[in-house]
Amino acid sequence: MKVLVLSASPRREGNSWALAQSLAKGAEEAGHTIDFVQLSDYVEAPLGDCRSCRLSDRSCGIADDYERLLFDHVLPADAIVYATPLHFYGMTGRLKSFFDRFFCYTSASSPHTGEVVPGLMHKRAAVLISCEESYRGATLGLEAQFQELTRYLRQDLAGVVVGIGNSRGEVERDPARPLEAAADLGRRLGDAHVTDYRLDTDRSNRVWGPSVEA
Repeated sequence: MKVLVLSASPRREGNSWALAQSLAKGAEEAGHTIDFVQLSDYVEAPLGDCRSCRLSDRSCGIADDYERLLFDHVLPADAIVYATPLHFYGMTGRLKSFFDRFFCYTSASSPHTGEVVPGLMHKRAAVLISCEESYRGATLGLEAQFQELTRYLRQDLAGVVVGIGNSRGEVERDPARPLEAAADLGRRLGDAHVTDYRLDTDRSNRVWGPSVEA
């Protein structure tokens, strides 16, 4: 697979970046190719009022490199890794703008809808969160938001890794070993077990298939 890693931190080479590097290493070990993007190199502005800032051909008029990010990196990817520090119990503002601005390219008034909508769907996804609080509830809201975002985009959320740390690189000292967990998720990114049952879903009583006799 082609794996796009979106590093959403305004601080380069911080803890979420370390998690992203570990996942990328695991994914490369599994034979995947990595496309690593620093979101701050592409996204400068938040979503505006499309009624006032669309160009004459109805395309987005916000003057940064978001469109290049979308068409050159996001749409060609088979999997997307979202790496973000926890900012006020949510994702970074720039990453939120990344999602908000999908609207400019998926609404009925956009000339790109026919290409972008199917291009965003049916990808594998993973989330990496760095956080200075070990309180479990600190990241639950953000994890739930990613569950809904990937559900809406019809992306399979393969896993979430949370690493605790504040100073640059401190996540390496987290006794829960999140860097190892991120690398493992990278190795399993293509085939991690993703289920989303409904009441009428056909399924056996075994999660991992038939038992294997020793």
